[in-house]
Amino acid sequence: MTAPSLEPSAAELVTIDVSVAGPAMVVTAVGEIDSTSAPVLRQRLDALLDSDVRELTVDLGQVSFLDSAGLCVLATAHRRAVRQDVCMRVLASSRAVIRPLQITGLWELLHAEQVAAREQVAQGVA
Repeated sequence: MTAPSLEPSAAELVTIDVSVAGPAMVVTAVGEIDSTSAPVLRQRLDALLDSDVRELTVDLGQVSFLDSAGLCVLATAHRRAVRQDVCMRVLASSRAVIRPLQITGLWELLHAEQVAAREQVAQGVA
């Protein structure tokens, strides 16, 4: 008899929603982004960057945990966005997201913005 896995699935860790307004898109992540769930974010960002997106906002305001796998996904998406002349924004509100971005230098590279939780919905696509 084998014990059930105690590791949560990617679907249990994070949900990714996409809002589209013409060539502008907002990706909203909710939950934890780690080595298990980061591939879900990567796949969604890759699919959007394969489309005709001109502006891409990644809203991490409801993310409660961000590790190196998630940071790598953001850095890779940023490099690709720059190559494709896509304006990419990253929004964050919690220390759990802001601090890893700052420590790694990605805060400046990604031109990340700190926003209050209530502002994220109101801002939508800039």
